[in-house]
Amino acid sequence: MSEAAATAPGPARFAERSGVIEWTSVPRRVVTIYLPLACFVVVLLFPFYWMTVTTFKSNEELYDYENFNPFWVSSPTLANIRKLLFETDYPSWLTTTMTVAVVSTFLSLFASVLAAYAIQRLRFKGSQWVGLAIYLAYLVPPSILFIPLATMVYQLGLFDSPLALILTYPTFLVPFCTWLLIGYFKSIPYELEECALIDGATRLQILWKITLPLAVPGLISAGIFAFTLSWNEFIYALAFIQSAEKKTVPVGVLTQLVEGDVYHWGSLMAGALLGSIPVALFYSFFVEYYVSSLTGAIKE
Repeated sequence: MSEAAATAPGPARFAERSGVIEWTSVPRRVVTIYLPLACFVVVLLFPFYWMTVTTFKSNEELYDYENFNPFWVSSPTLANIRKLLFETDYPSWLTTTMTVAVVSTFLSLFASVLAAYAIQRLRFKGSQWVGLAIYLAYLVPPSILFIPLATMVYQLGLFDSPLALILTYPTFLVPFCTWLLIGYFKSIPYELEECALIDGATRLQILWKITLPLAVPGLISAGIFAFTLSWNEFIYALAFIQSAEKKTVPVGVLTQLVEGDVYHWGSLMAGALLGSIPVALFYSFFVEYYVSSLTGAIKE
């Protein structure tokens, strides 16, 4: 330890011994914290800014970069939003997307909770291999599952129905959610369940009254993942839904606002912006639980 550190006050000597770096230097904070954070925020938020600016631009501003600033709106207009809401089936697309995403999320969480709890707590022979196999099923590309799923959808008479998406989306939602919940259930002390078993509780009572309340952050994390993936899914929605009014937002915006080689950029960006708002709100409401689930924290 240096002579200066030896004569320094107690906290300073303790900070040097423990290896704690004190960010007292303003230039150091700017270079190591504020500058990287600013770059991250700019890169993260720029697409949303570009969508917002393009939404309120007229066609003249969109294509004339010599007389108008591409990063700013000179004369805001609502024509693009009006075209999106009243000249397309966007409201019905939004309703269909919300219904499919919510129902698929609940079905996937229900199946994932039962599967994850059985694999992690019942401890049957080969349970670890079953958990690994479930996660590997998530790695199968949707393009490979598309052909057998399409055959089943046609045979069951579900083509051109939102029910086709509700029943097919869990094929890629359940594996990942199950794998995520297995890891979270593992962090919950098993002694709590053993005490409940001694007191005469059944497995279902333990799951409902003990495990699930403690696993709320994990459930929310899996729910956010499932909801976002269902909301943005494109391949199945494009293949299984044909009627214009029954399409989901990602498919409807692309197929109805692109006419040959004509791209209605203003309405396209408006559709993307309005379609991202529900997901952003969903994240904002549950971000605290989502972060705690990533760290394996348990709310008591």
